[in-house]
Amino acid sequence: MENPELFVQWLRSVAPYIHAFRGKTFVLAFPGELVMAGALPVLAQDLSLLHALGIKVVLVHGSRPQVAEQLALRNVEGRFHNDIRITDTAALECAKEAAGELRLDIEAAFSQGLPNTPMAHAAIRIISGNFVTARPLGVIDGVDLELTGKARKIASETIHPILSAGGLVLLSPLGFSPTGEAFNLTMEDVAVSAAVALHADKLIFITETPMMTDAAGVEIHELSSHQAEAVLKADFLPADSAFYLQHAIKACHNGVPRTHIVPFSIDGSALLELFTHDGVGAMISHENLESLREATIEDVGGIIKLIEPLEADGTLVKRGRELIEREIDYFSVIEHDGVIFGCAALYPFPAEKMAEMACLTVNPEVQAQGDGERILKHLENRARAAGFTKLFVLTTRTAHWFLKRGFAHATVDALPKDRLHMYNWQRKSQVLIKQL
Repeated sequence: MENPELFVQWLRSVAPYIHAFRGKTFVLAFPGELVMAGALPVLAQDLSLLHALGIKVVLVHGSRPQVAEQLALRNVEGRFHNDIRITDTAALECAKEAAGELRLDIEAAFSQGLPNTPMAHAAIRIISGNFVTARPLGVIDGVDLELTGKARKIASETIHPILSAGGLVLLSPLGFSPTGEAFNLTMEDVAVSAAVALHADKLIFITETPMMTDAAGVEIHELSSHQAEAVLKADFLPADSAFYLQHAIKACHNGVPRTHIVPFSIDGSALLELFTHDGVGAMISHENLESLREATIEDVGGIIKLIEPLEADGTLVKRGRELIEREIDYFSVIEHDGVIFGCAALYPFPAEKMAEMACLTVNPEVQAQGDGERILKHLENRARAAGFTKLFVLTTRTAHWFLKRGFAHATVDALPKDRLHMYNWQRKSQVLIKQL
């Protein structure tokens, strides 16, 4: 291994996600284009890793290009209304044929087990069946969509025990009515219906579309469902991307906490989206994922993990768990999707109307995103609200950062009396004060 230290650092960085995702249910949907691009074996390897980490996985596959291929082989022209396929008897037979072939291809991909590959010892079992009850879409704008349908019910009471027993569930874009009819469905509709019915923690669309960008061409990485609705109304997205976003919003409005839209053109895109801070796709949530708030006792572990490297190299004074637990009310944290990425403490000295900001730390992965400044402003507001007129810091290595943000050098004698008695003359920290 060329850089073992980098590997260890990376492995430690993904540990919070592993803890957070264990036992959770993810619905992953991918289009037929992914299979045609030859990306199915790699996707199976990535999803087998999620399964090994204790994540319950439900797969939903699409089949649009495969259905089109089957229609072409039979010299049948595909018919559409508002980009929705009109499914007659011939088209339904093609959809069945495509779904059957894809199911076998997916089962084969998850049956890999060669030594020295990610699938070695995986022993994953794929379970599929008549889990989707459907109804016809009917007549829209005077056009009969015939055997094109919409998901009506997902057999969650059957799927949950399969997931709990360690199986993966595969859903095809076909549904069945109580009268025994089969209907052609969209992959997106089945995926949203499954995620809602199973109370999934995440719905992940692995798409043939590129990364979404805003009207100015800037990549979109994170949206609340309300912001996503505004993006749709602005009508600048390509039709395929808008279709995925529309279903992501629907999932969030119906109780799915997070929906991701990730292009499959990036190798390992699902893993990169789930196990890195910024990801490689767009994440839509019902609420803002990032919160800057006062800390609670449940945050102690996250704070310790964040500050330990800086304590080890001498940047911060060492604090034990007991001390942090006692002083947790002084701390504020930045939390993103359940992971602590920044923290700082505000210690009051009421007699002098001064407050000390200490232990300001931001995860190195996100230090360029302005989180440190956001924490500073948050603590300044806390100090003002408490009636303090000055904020001070003691630092050995980051004086320049504070000077750029309105702090000024001061002597040790300018400290509050109680803080002056605790000053560590061996560290010889610089004193910087800011008027509030």
